[in-house]
Amino acid sequence: MNHIPALWGAAYGSQTPRFCRFLARRVVHFAAFVRALALAGHHPSTSL
Repeated sequence: MNHIPALWGAAYGSQTPRFCRFLARRVVHFAAFVRALALAGHHPSTSL
């Protein structure tokens, strides 16, 4: 998973409101998905 410092604290911090944590986790997971797609394009044998 990507470690995005600005979002990481919001996504997994205990002081952040529940809805903000949910949104931040979705963005972190989406960023990891986009990164996996980008890497898959550079390795022809890789599949998702």
